[in-house]
Amino acid sequence: MYKNLVIVESPTKAKTVSKMLGSDYKVVASIGHIRDLPKSKMGIDIDNNFEPEYINVRGKASKIKELKELYKNSKNVYLATDPDREGEAISWHIAYLLGLDVNEKNRIEFHEITKKSIKESIKNSRKIDMNLVNSQQARRVLDRLVGYKLSPILWKKIKSGLSAGRVQSATLKIICERQEEIDNFVPEEFWKIEGIHNVQNIEFKSLYYGEYKNKKVVKRDIKTEKEALEVVEKTDKDNFIVEDVKKVKKERKPQPPFTTSTLQQEAGRKLGFSSSMTMSIAQQLYEGINVGKEGSVGLISYMRTDSTRISSEIVAEAIEYVTENYGKNYATRGNEYNFKKKNSQDAHEGVRPSSIFRSPEKIKSYLTANQYKLYKLIWERTVASQMKAESYESTQIILNSNNCIYKLNGRYTLFDGFSKIYTSSDIKDEPLPKLEVKDVINAEKIEKSQHFTKPVANFTEASLVKKLEENGIGRPSTYASIINSLTSRFYILIENKKIFPTELGKNVNKFLVS
Repeated sequence: MYKNLVIVESPTKAKTVSKMLGSDYKVVASIGHIRDLPKSKMGIDIDNNFEPEYINVRGKASKIKELKELYKNSKNVYLATDPDREGEAISWHIAYLLGLDVNEKNRIEFHEITKKSIKESIKNSRKIDMNLVNSQQARRVLDRLVGYKLSPILWKKIKSGLSAGRVQSATLKIICERQEEIDNFVPEEFWKIEGIHNVQNIEFKSLYYGEYKNKKVVKRDIKTEKEALEVVEKTDKDNFIVEDVKKVKKERKPQPPFTTSTLQQEAGRKLGFSSSMTMSIAQQLYEGINVGKEGSVGLISYMRTDSTRISSEIVAEAIEYVTENYGKNYATRGNEYNFKKKNSQDAHEGVRPSSIFRSPEKIKSYLTANQYKLYKLIWERTVASQMKAESYESTQIILNSNNCIYKLNGRYTLFDGFSKIYTSSDIKDEPLPKLEVKDVINAEKIEKSQHFTKPVANFTEASLVKKLEENGIGRPSTYASIINSLTSRFYILIENKKIFPTELGKNVNKFLVS
């Protein structure tokens, strides 16, 4: 007889949690869903309030038998599936199979797999949240209605084995529209004219902007080589008069901790990870890694979240770490990022380390190369969110050469702030010489160069994820599976990180649109 039975979703998570709870607890994994809609038919009773028809998942008979046996021989049961609507639904299905009362307080959830978090969750067990369960069921029913109604039409009209989906088809449409825009793009010629200067041993360029007309500077776009030659000939390279010097002090604030979506975007941009790779590695970090003396511990909080909020404990740890390692002048007074984003579920914290003091370098030897890269990204973003803003001076200088107006911009960092450890941009300082109004400088040469306008770029996984989130299509936690689904069906190709629709994808989209 076991005193307590704890049911989680994955074997790795079961292993980590078991070590933390000790011998009074038997921890077992359901290995994902154990009940679902049938694959062979719609499984939705449309005439009876869209009632789903659930069956036991094929191949899970022995797992269901094991859970029933363990439950029979346990005093208490705790349903500890993932803390989101999918996890809530899995707990509800397990409760149904074990004959549990949904009003009993046997549901526990933890946002991170640490001993403190798990013990706390057991103390605060609750009833299954039927609002979350029904939210998951509604999504599942909608997916099924769209997929099972549209897919057979595609088989009939285009090719057997094709599929359509509520989110998948909307995503394909966005990709096809982008490709159409690229294919139909007609490039336009334009010319750049630059002054190449060297003043006070600082090399810099000024860019032609326009000319004076009726005592006002009017921007002029140079469309032909003939126009470019006229500007070059009119410019007196030995007489650039400084007309104006504008200096503005600006600040750049740190970005908030990661959400699921921003983590996928940044890991794609900075590390070259696909969305599915990012989510897979994040799952490993969340479920637990053996880090020596500490044993197996969840290194990050739950990675499926819309929120940027982080706990006051993590804020305090980050401020302590920053103060000790970089000095008081780098630490903020604490920013928990408690604002709520539109359409955000905000059920959890943002993606952050379970302890700031577990720095990437400290645990590097226990991680694979990719686990280390992703953990470092999450850790640095979280710590940086508790650091002061970067301050810099932005300078714009306007030059006049024979009524041809040239502009140049410079940037100088006054205080590096959060960018000392993390920045998502590639902005660099651009020093300019100290110039005053009426100063006269020369140009070593005036260069003209031909350019053509370019179409919008093909989506990358990172930019597609951003677009889907902006349009409210799908959920951040499903983006990786949507992209995988489109790829596996040969509706899209990913080459050199760029996403292209295939001919099949274009045909399917064209048919669905019509």
